[in-house]
Amino acid sequence: MSYRVAMDIGGTFTDVVCYDERSGTVTASKAPTTPGDLAEGVFAALGRVVEDPAGISFFVHGTTQGLNALLERKGARVLLLAGQGGRDVYQIARGNRDRMFDLRYRKPAPLVPRQDVMEAGGRLDYLGRELVPLDEESVRAAGRRAREEGYDAVAVCLLFSYANPAHELRAAEILREELGDDVLVVLSHEVAREWREYERTSSAVLEAYTGPVVRRYLARIERRFAERGLAVPVHVMQSSGGLVNASYAMRRPLQTLLSGPVGGTMGGVAAARLMGRENAICIDMGGTSFDVSLVVNGRPDVSAEARIEGYPVLMPIVNLHTIGAGGGSIAYAEAGALRVGPESAGALPGPACYGRGGTRATVTDANVALGRVDPAWFAGGLMTLDVEAAGTAVATLADELDMDPLLLAEGICDVANAKMAQAIRTLTVEHGIEPREFALVAFGGAGAMHAVFIARELGISEVVVPRFPGAFSAWGMLEADVRRDLTHPYFRSQDTLDGANMSRNFGTLEEDALAALSAQGVPEERRRVEHAVDMRYEGQDYTLTIPLRDAAEPAEPGFLETIAARYAEAHTGRYGHATPEAPVEFVMLRSTGLGSFPRTAAAAQEAPEERAAYVRDVIFDGAVHSTPVLRRSSLDGELAGPAIVVEETATTVIPPGCVATVDPNGFLIVKVNL
Repeated sequence: MSYRVAMDIGGTFTDVVCYDERSGTVTASKAPTTPGDLAEGVFAALGRVVEDPAGISFFVHGTTQGLNALLERKGARVLLLAGQGGRDVYQIARGNRDRMFDLRYRKPAPLVPRQDVMEAGGRLDYLGRELVPLDEESVRAAGRRAREEGYDAVAVCLLFSYANPAHELRAAEILREELGDDVLVVLSHEVAREWREYERTSSAVLEAYTGPVVRRYLARIERRFAERGLAVPVHVMQSSGGLVNASYAMRRPLQTLLSGPVGGTMGGVAAARLMGRENAICIDMGGTSFDVSLVVNGRPDVSAEARIEGYPVLMPIVNLHTIGAGGGSIAYAEAGALRVGPESAGALPGPACYGRGGTRATVTDANVALGRVDPAWFAGGLMTLDVEAAGTAVATLADELDMDPLLLAEGICDVANAKMAQAIRTLTVEHGIEPREFALVAFGGAGAMHAVFIARELGISEVVVPRFPGAFSAWGMLEADVRRDLTHPYFRSQDTLDGANMSRNFGTLEEDALAALSAQGVPEERRRVEHAVDMRYEGQDYTLTIPLRDAAEPAEPGFLETIAARYAEAHTGRYGHATPEAPVEFVMLRSTGLGSFPRTAAAAQEAPEERAAYVRDVIFDGAVHSTPVLRRSSLDGELAGPAIVVEETATTVIPPGCVATVDPNGFLIVKVNL
C-alpha cells in the first residue's frame, strides 16, 4: 500500500491527485462528476491515477454535499427544542442590519419555521448551576412529535448549556429512547461550546439541517469502498483547513460545510512554505465561481465564527470570499452596458465553444475568440473546442452593443477581471491589508488564465501557478494536517485572572486534543497542540484570538502584562488603534490538536509525452501578437511573454512584457510588468 490519494468533487469534474510513496511521483487527473451517484465519479477518477486501488494507504476528499443542501434549501426537516421562554430566539435573531444602506435588505428566512420550535422546561443560571430541573416529559413530547410527523433531525439548544451541558445530555438520552438512531439529534454545546444564544442556536440548526445529507453521503462512500475490498479509512476536509476521518465527520457534519474550497487554501499554505513566502492570496477560478482566501504569516486566515448564506456559525472556518465569476459566466447587455455574471452557463449547455448547445457568450468563449486557449488540447485533450461557435456567440453580443467583436471579447475578460480584483480587495484592502505585499497563487481550471491581469489591477508583482492548478485543491488536501478544535468558556477580568487555573484548564484541553488525535490514528510523534485565548477590552462586545506559546505560559510571572501587550498589538493590526491602559477581559480558551502526515510537496510530477510547440495569433490590448503555445512540462529557464502554457488541468496566459520561470518545486513564477 503506497498511494496517498486526494479528491476534490466539483459540480462538473472530479479532480484527483495521487502521490506514490515508493517512486515519489505525483500524478493528477480528472473524471466527469456523476451527480446521481458521486461514488461512480470517485472510482472513475481513481482509475485514472491508480492501477490497483488496493494499494491506496490514505484517501481524503472534499465534499460540498452539506453546502449544496444549504444553497439549494434541500436540507433536512428539523425540529428545534429550545429552553423554556426561548422559543423565539432563533426567529428574532439579531436586530442589527448587515447592510445599512441596502433598502431591499431582508434577513435570511429561518431554516426552521416557528411552528417547528418546541420548548423544554428547566433552567440553569449563567454559571451553569441548576435553578429548575429539566422537564423530561416536555422532551419526550418533542421526541414523540418528531417520530410521528417524520422529522429528519432534532436540534437541542438550551440556555447556558455551554457552561453546563447536563440538561442537553439528558435531553439527548430521552430523544434517542424515543427516536432510536433514525433521527439525527444535535446538541448545541457539542456543535459550539460558546456563548451567544442566537449564534449557538443557528450553528446547531445548520448542523441538523445539513447533517443527514452529509451522513448518508459519507456512509455511501465508505460502503462502496468496503464493497470493493478497500480497507483504507476515508478522510474528509474540514472548513477549518484540517482533516478528520469519516466516522467523526458523520458525528459532526457541520465541520465539512466548506470542505471543498478550503483544500485550495491549504495548498496555498504549502506552496508559500515551499517558496519561503509568508503571505499569499489564493484564487480559485472554476466554471461558475471565484473563491479568494489568504495565507498570512504562513498560516491560513481562519476565523472562529463566520456567516454562511447569512446564517451565523460558531466554528473555526477559513475565511473565503466567493463571487459568481468563472469561465462559464455569461456576458450580456444591460442598459447599453456590458455585464458579466453571476449567471453561469454551467456544465450543460456550457459555453458555446463546448458544442453542447450553448449560444450565449461566456468568459471562456471570449478567451477562445482572443486565441488565448489551445482549442485542440483543452483540458489535456479531453475536449476539442468549437472556435467558430465561440466567435458567433461573441459577435452576436457585439452587434447588440455595436462593438467590434474582438474588442468586446477583451471587454468581457476585463469586466470579469475587475470583478475578481474587487473580490480580493474585500478580503484585503477592506481589512487594512495591502495586496501588493502578497504573492498571487492562482489555480482552478481558469485561474491561471486570468491571474496576471488580476495582479495588474491590484499592483501585485508576482503570480505563482502551482503544478496541476486545476487539481490544486485536491493536492492541498494531501498537505493538510488532521485537526481537532476544542474550546472552553472562561470569563475572567484581569483582576480575577488566576494564571495557574487557566494553565490547568489548557492542560485538560491539551490532553483531550491529544486523545482525539490518537483516535484519528495519528502517531504520537506527529501530534502537537496549539493554544490561544479570546480577549477583549472591558466593555467591548467582540473578541480577538491571541496565540499562546504553550499551556504552561499563563502560570508564568508577568503573563498578564505580556498577553495584554499582544492583545494591544493585535488590536492595532485589526482596527488601527489600541488602548494599552484599558483593562482586558478573557472570554474563551481555544486548543487545536494537529497531526501531521508525510508531505508530498517535494515530489516531482511525471512528464507526459511532448508535442512540438506551435505559434498562433493572440489578442492582447487590442493588438495581434504571434504567440507560442507550449506544454508546461517542456519549460526550462526563462519564458518571456507573450506565451500560452498548456497542461492537462489548466491554461496559463503570459501577456507581453511578463517573464515566467519554473522554480525547483515545479511552480511557474510569473513576474508581472506593472
